[in-house]
Amino acid sequence: MNRPAATTDVFPCVLGAALFDVLAAQHRRATGFNLCAVDATGVLRRGRGERGSCVNAVACRPFRAQAIAEAARWGEPCVLCCRCGRALWAVPVMQNQRVCGGLLVVGVALHRPHRPGTLDRKILRAGRVLLDFATAHNLTNAAQLAARRNFAEREREKAEALHALKDRVHDDIRSTYLREEPALLAAIRRGERTEARRILNRVLTAIYAAGGSHTALLKSLALELVVMMTRAAVQAGGHPEKILGLNFQSLTALARVPDQETLAPWLCDMLELLIDAIETNTRRPNSVQLGRALDFMQEHLADDLAREDVARAAGLSPSHFSHLMRAKTNWSFTELLARLRVDHACHLLAHTETGLAQIALACGFGDQSYFSRVFRRRTGQTPGGNRRGPQAPAPKSQTKAPLSKPAAVASAKLGSVSSTLHYS
Repeated sequence: MNRPAATTDVFPCVLGAALFDVLAAQHRRATGFNLCAVDATGVLRRGRGERGSCVNAVACRPFRAQAIAEAARWGEPCVLCCRCGRALWAVPVMQNQRVCGGLLVVGVALHRPHRPGTLDRKILRAGRVLLDFATAHNLTNAAQLAARRNFAEREREKAEALHALKDRVHDDIRSTYLREEPALLAAIRRGERTEARRILNRVLTAIYAAGGSHTALLKSLALELVVMMTRAAVQAGGHPEKILGLNFQSLTALARVPDQETLAPWLCDMLELLIDAIETNTRRPNSVQLGRALDFMQEHLADDLAREDVARAAGLSPSHFSHLMRAKTNWSFTELLARLRVDHACHLLAHTETGLAQIALACGFGDQSYFSRVFRRRTGQTPGGNRRGPQAPAPKSQTKAPLSKPAAVASAKLGSVSSTLHYS
């Protein structure tokens, strides 16, 4: 049985056995749950848990002790799950400010309720009833618990206010980020220290103006900048392991930054280290940047792409991007974009039943007639001629129409360019 031998007092000078039995019966009628009393270490003093409960289990004793301690700390019933996966909740039994133990409901099986939230409301109501019982019979320090609840409420309000302030700060500096972030990332990718420092200082000025003297908030914003700059450095060809190591070091170093005066130099030092990591890597950043440009073009073929947009995505100036593109592929930006679009159109013609007008739009051509002219100039065929006619039966050995010879040649060349850009 769960009930230990009867004693005169469950908690000396606070709760006698007879009073506890009366309270347990009243509690059972009010909530439908059994009541037990345990000392501050979680050892059962009187009462019993729910059917099949673990109220005497040594492995679950720390959970009972923790429920009592947390209830005393926060001033309200604490609900936990024990090692057995059953719910328990407690209120502290106190003599003045000393915690003697607690009144608990132990071993409640967590069955799935018929309606969402039913179990939560039942447990919360039972916890309030238990606290009211303890308060009405002077078994706990109601004034101290109320003070703890008020303190917890104030801390919650402070946290919500800080969170709201952070949201407003992000709103205030969002325009700065949107304006400065592409240029900062491009400068980092190019390894242009002076320009990157100039942009970073502008961003820091906006952050400091919005964040004021809230050091914790400024640190969180600085950490976001470090993550952004780290990503840009990796994309620029910096050694990933070295840069990730710097990122890990930044987390520990940032925690030691005492004030906002130290924060700005620390962030600028991180920028220098990231650019150093790019410059000392044996990989060729130009190839990485051109590969990123090709990826961006392939992902946005349907858009109205300009050379400036692609150069910005690659972290290059438009003129430098054109120079590298011509030197690497012997093609201009316009020629390469047309080849990519025609190659994608060949794929859609061969493997889908999409109409020619939809294919033209999906490949970035303004209208079907312009699409047909460019396609014929590049492949020697019209789009309709490239697609297998409806009356021509497909060979048994294949289920998809092959690319035309000019389109296949164009596709092979583009594949070669992609491989060259990414791996040379």
